[in-house]
Amino acid sequence: MNILVTGANGQLGNGLRIVSAESRNYYVFTDVAELDITDSDAVMKAVRGWEPDVIVNCAAYTDVEKAEDDRERADLINHAAVANLARAAAENGSCLIHVSTDYVFGGERCAVPFREDQDCSPVNVYGETKLLGEKAVIESGCRYLIIRTAWLYSETGNGFLKKMLSLTAGRPLIKVVFDQTGTPTYALDLAKAIYHIIESGKFRGNGGIYHYSDEGVCSRYDFAKAIAAYAGHDRCRIEPCRSSEFPTKAVRPGYSVLDKTKIKAVFGLEIPHWTESLKECISKMEKL
Repeated sequence: MNILVTGANGQLGNGLRIVSAESRNYYVFTDVAELDITDSDAVMKAVRGWEPDVIVNCAAYTDVEKAEDDRERADLINHAAVANLARAAAENGSCLIHVSTDYVFGGERCAVPFREDQDCSPVNVYGETKLLGEKAVIESGCRYLIIRTAWLYSETGNGFLKKMLSLTAGRPLIKVVFDQTGTPTYALDLAKAIYHIIESGKFRGNGGIYHYSDEGVCSRYDFAKAIAAYAGHDRCRIEPCRSSEFPTKAVRPGYSVLDKTKIKAVFGLEIPHWTESLKECISKMEKL
């Protein structure tokens, strides 16, 4: 099989590079320098030339704060570019595996994990544009799997993990919100899941929307406490606080836990607990 991966320099794309190294299938990794997915003609030309059996879209505009003032750019990457890939996949007969987000939820009051068939109500521009991208895939008529994930982190990312490692290493006290609940997801775990879905051939005949995150549930405060503990930053005291104490342009969902029953049943996945994967990630970072 031929597999085309877009957004290959990001956290998930890098993870796919690692896990696919031993594959007998042919993986082509592209980022904007090799393929600008916002250019519909370039996308169509590339897909016609490579004739991929599977397209994995790891590209996304993920700066949640900046998106509030940069809706046009966020929509271009999270929506219009996804539509380009979906149209090309439909023409070529490729299966598009598109990675989306838990932030398509958030406006609903919910105390149990979100299922794939529940109504979406995003509370920020990032979530809105990602939801429009999902709709573009579905409406294109291509074969697809949409995989929503949550709180993605890795050794190479510049998100919450790196920020907490820096703060807890250099400050005696920090405050972290306890009223945002979700599940941290190690990018390598998601990469392994996508790789399994491709290599097993089970993407055929199992299209639809799926949820994937690591197992377990925690608040941002709990996540920060675990990061500091596993990194040995025990001199920093971490106190819980409410989101209202740190106002931001973008509203974050208070609860965005994903129900993974479907993806585990259909693809036979065994998913690690977020604490074990966090330990693994931090251990690797210490060796870099």
